[in-house]
Amino acid sequence: MSALQKLPEGYKKVFSVNLAKDKKIAILINVLALVIAAIMVVIGVFIVPIYELFSMDDGIGMYALRFIVLIVGSIAYIVLHELVHGITMKHFGCKKVHYGFKGFYAYAGCDDYFCKREYIIIALAPVVFWGVVLAVINAFVPNEWFWVVYFVQISNISGAAGDMYVTWKFSKMPKDVLVQDNGVGMTVYSAE
Repeated sequence: MSALQKLPEGYKKVFSVNLAKDKKIAILINVLALVIAAIMVVIGVFIVPIYELFSMDDGIGMYALRFIVLIVGSIAYIVLHELVHGITMKHFGCKKVHYGFKGFYAYAGCDDYFCKREYIIIALAPVVFWGVVLAVINAFVPNEWFWVVYFVQISNISGAAGDMYVTWKFSKMPKDVLVQDNGVGMTVYSAE
C-alpha cells in the first residue's frame, strides 16, 4: 500500500500524540531514553573501559580530535536520523516530506497517511539502519575511538525512545489504522 493523500471515507480519529505538547508522554519518553542510555553506558564499560576515551597516549591533538568528532558526529547524527525517516516516507509514497526542529525535537513529517505496517517501518528505520552502521564501525575502531562512536550509538538507540513508544502503541491497534505524522505529532485513524 502506498501513502494516501486523502483520508478514506468512514475513518475516524482513534488516537493522537504530540510529543512537543503532551508533557506526560514527553517525560515518559525522556525517562525511557535516559534509562536506555544508562544501560548502554554500563554495557559499554564492559566492552571498553571509558578511560580509553580520555587517553592521551597518542597526543593532545588526537585527544582533541576525538572530542571534535564526537560533537560533530552527534549533531550530524540528528540530521541523518531524520533524513532516514524522510527517505523511508518517500519510499512509501509520501509526496512531500518537511523537516524541522520543534523545541528539543528534530523531525521529519508528512501530510499523507500511512498504513500501520509502513508507519512502523518508517518509525524504526533510522534506529535499525544507523544501529547496524554504527555497530560495524565500532567493531573496527581502536579502543581510544570506541566511545566516540558508541556515544553516537547511545544517541541513536536512546534517541529513538519516541519511535519505539509509538511503534509499541500502534502495534496494538487494529490492522486498518492509518497514521498521519506531521513531525512531532501523530494522528491515528481507523474505520473499525
